[in-house]
Amino acid sequence: MKTFNLLLYATILWFYGTTAQAQQALYQPLPAEVTPQLSASGSHPVGVKTITVVSRQHPQLLSAKTTSRLLTLEIWYPAIEKGERAVYENVTRSHNEFRIEGQASRDTAIAKGQYPLVILSHGYTGYRHLMFYLGEHLASHGYIVAAVDHTDSTNQEIDFARAPYAGFPSTLYNRARDQQFTLDAMANHEFFVAYLAKGKAGLVGYSMGGYGLLSTLGGCFNFSAEAAGRFTGIQDPARAATVATRLNTCAAGQNAEAKPDKRWAAGVALAPWGGQDKVVSKSSLNSITTPVLYVAGDQDDISGYDGIRWLFHHTGSAGSQLLTIHNARHNIAGHPAPANARSNEMDIGHYYEPAWDTQTLNNITKHFVLAMMNCHIKEQPQDCQMLEVAGNSNQTSQNDKTPSPGRVLITATQ
Repeated sequence: MKTFNLLLYATILWFYGTTAQAQQALYQPLPAEVTPQLSASGSHPVGVKTITVVSRQHPQLLSAKTTSRLLTLEIWYPAIEKGERAVYENVTRSHNEFRIEGQASRDTAIAKGQYPLVILSHGYTGYRHLMFYLGEHLASHGYIVAAVDHTDSTNQEIDFARAPYAGFPSTLYNRARDQQFTLDAMANHEFFVAYLAKGKAGLVGYSMGGYGLLSTLGGCFNFSAEAAGRFTGIQDPARAATVATRLNTCAAGQNAEAKPDKRWAAGVALAPWGGQDKVVSKSSLNSITTPVLYVAGDQDDISGYDGIRWLFHHTGSAGSQLLTIHNARHNIAGHPAPANARSNEMDIGHYYEPAWDTQTLNNITKHFVLAMMNCHIKEQPQDCQMLEVAGNSNQTSQNDKTPSPGRVLITATQ
């Protein structure tokens, strides 16, 4: 019996010691009858490439000096053929390494054609692969997708146990700037410039990415000195007032008279932060003209559901909607937790939803994001119809029709 216990103990140590090194498949196959229609993969094989871009003369929040700001991007794109599956490597908040198996093929040739650009922007903290399922999905339907590693805001850079908010001031200041810079950098990138459709682009922001999205699409930040001090840790009132002035920009870091980039044609704000403290001005939200789909859990414990509803109700663009996922909290957009994130609350708390299966949430996201992009960027009327929903999709009769099995418990508000 002692021998068995020792062997079992050794096996457990071996399993946890090698979990980070083994590539993990996070999704299970499901029949189409139980998944949203637009969550099915498209006809294109998908390629993926990692690039870096540098913003020269980049302004800083706590200094009048400028610096260079490097961003790492993961780019998914329609490919000529399918190859070996890519592996995405990253770390949890406690810096446990993990490797995820994707569906895309690394550095394969891009398919001939021109494709609209969609940018994915993660929360605090996060990483560029957090919504890899969405990047691959959109690319399979004919988009080039750029997911940003927001410098100062990634799991890799932040010691979440000892200094969890060390990168938050940079996040407040740079998130919208990063989104706009990524659009500009991709439009001129030597590998992709010939394949990018000109004119219209989309933006998907999760949590602090959603906060940035509101400014990028034309909103103006409205931090008081008290709020600026509270969120940056600055206690001196005069310095906090200066920081508030630097934070309070419009349209991705510009002045109050500036207009947002006309290329932004669609936005999806997943659990966006900022409404609970009203750090975006009401009047500027009302002036946004780009359609925005808000997606929120009604139990959101980070951004606050009431705050997200406030942002939605004051967004002026025609076609903006709020999709409410009942009983969901904040973790509605990330991929399922890798195995080695399940050993402690700090790690699993970045992914876990008590009332929802993460694969189901990801399928909802794939469906509605693709509908938004196809409707407002590609101008496909049949996909605009996918957004013409209202009421509650629970398993009850609606208009004398009973929803089919697999429909999710959501509420759409127009």
